[in-house]
Amino acid sequence: MSPRTPDAAARPAWVPPAGKPPLSSRMMRAIWRGLPAKRHEVGWEPGLVVPAADGSPLITDHYFPRTQGDFPTLLVRSPYGRGLPWSPQYGLLFAEQGFHVVLQSCRGTGGSGGVFDLWRNEAADGQATVSWLREQPWFKGTLGTVGPSYLGYVQWALALDPPPELKAMVVQVGLHDPYALFHADGALRLENALAVGAGMHYQHQGIAPFLKATLRLQRRLRDVTTAQPLRGAYLSALGSEVPWLDDVMTHPDAKDAYWRGASLAESAERLRVPTALITGWNDALVDQTFEQYDRLRQAACQTSLLVGPWTHTSALQLGWPEVFTESLAWLRAHLYADPSGLRPTAVRVHVGGENTWRDLDDWPPATAAASWYPIPGGHLTQQIPADSAPVTVFRYDPADPTPSLGGPLLSRTAGPRDNRPLEARDDVLTFTSPPLTEPMDILGSVSAQLTISTDTGHADVFTRLCDVDPQGRSVNICDGLGRLRTAEHAPSHVTVPMSSTAHRFAVGHRIRWQISGGAHPRYARNPGTGGSPVDATTFTPVRITLHTDSALVLPSSPELV
Repeated sequence: MSPRTPDAAARPAWVPPAGKPPLSSRMMRAIWRGLPAKRHEVGWEPGLVVPAADGSPLITDHYFPRTQGDFPTLLVRSPYGRGLPWSPQYGLLFAEQGFHVVLQSCRGTGGSGGVFDLWRNEAADGQATVSWLREQPWFKGTLGTVGPSYLGYVQWALALDPPPELKAMVVQVGLHDPYALFHADGALRLENALAVGAGMHYQHQGIAPFLKATLRLQRRLRDVTTAQPLRGAYLSALGSEVPWLDDVMTHPDAKDAYWRGASLAESAERLRVPTALITGWNDALVDQTFEQYDRLRQAACQTSLLVGPWTHTSALQLGWPEVFTESLAWLRAHLYADPSGLRPTAVRVHVGGENTWRDLDDWPPATAAASWYPIPGGHLTQQIPADSAPVTVFRYDPADPTPSLGGPLLSRTAGPRDNRPLEARDDVLTFTSPPLTEPMDILGSVSAQLTISTDTGHADVFTRLCDVDPQGRSVNICDGLGRLRTAEHAPSHVTVPMSSTAHRFAVGHRIRWQISGGAHPRYARNPGTGGSPVDATTFTPVRITLHTDSALVLPSSPELV
């Protein structure tokens, strides 16, 4: 570890500069409601130059309370620029609450020198920034980190070798494994890749270029995602080559040397820094957050978990009052020794179906697995089948791929949706329970145990849990995709993780299990040939047979009270 903060007496006295935060940030701050009251006026020191690990200049803005006294410091490192929304949400708001906030552009972004190289420089540059902090007269040796998405990844990077000053972390809708962001069981998460490509390439240039690029991607999404071959097709939407995007799209194997060192899972496995985790049920990174929580608990690290009814972006928009309040309480507890804002339990989750919050001692809570089986006629039953007879057959045609609808995405189309238009397609199977006579609560991990045979040996299977109300509206709860690697016609057994949920099926509602051969463009379409979906120019339809010993496994719980 690096040496501790030098003696403050050896450093020159700090004279706060006179600058005010940007007008755009102050204007955005004025529109927020439901936030804790401001404690301090805020000053701004923009354009500081911090040397990266390789000496490249990292451009950094410093927000601070315009009040006499010693305050802890928050480090926020971002590849998305230092303007909106990061300036008001992290610089201004947290400085108002009594923190020095160091908002820094990662190497190769937002005016910082060097070349941005997805994930490879963040640990070294984070340590270099802490070394710089130790020389600042206003830094008193107490450090926290906070931030969402890739701003969470840089926190895990610093936590690989946590400096002694690091006393608290808040990871919001955060990333620790880039491979899992871009691939699922070898299948390319195509829409994620394109969304991240647009964000990384344009957002640090400012709001206007980013919005223009996002709209261009939306207009050209169909052309880009159906191109033959898929490789390089993003150029028409993003406007230029993005070498790292080509790399992540063309390395589907998690064991490939390309991904070595990308996952920061080991950070949580031995961490002792108190860490708060925040996510949403429809966050594209929700499963990574549950993995982080599980590792922190196994390491006996002090942690908390908040799961709201949010997507990746709405957590920082509609959910911002809860997210900010939760983050502030954690940071005050561990940087100010003020636990008064902490909730009494480690876990708080939003329960869908009844729109309430529940405090829990741990996640997942104790449950009993309940299996539901598909039977002919589109029914779902808890009666165990006598054999493995075929239930039904459907045809997946990659030339007309089954579309994706809602769910945990990075795009504006994320979240719960009425699935009836999707379920009307011939290539989507649905199995539905009778109306429930008493409430059923599902808390924990959902999975599908599938027995499948195909006529080609090459297929994907997309499986989704839905809640069907008395009017017939079918709303997605959670889902997952698995890749089938089968011999032709021979049944194959595969377990598909379908993420986690906290949901109540009300009286009169029905449980629906939805099965299809893909969800495009959320996932790149399987060409049906065994070839790479990125390079495919030939597509072969596949007939998929579902067998009766397949099961939807739900973590049932006693009725919530």
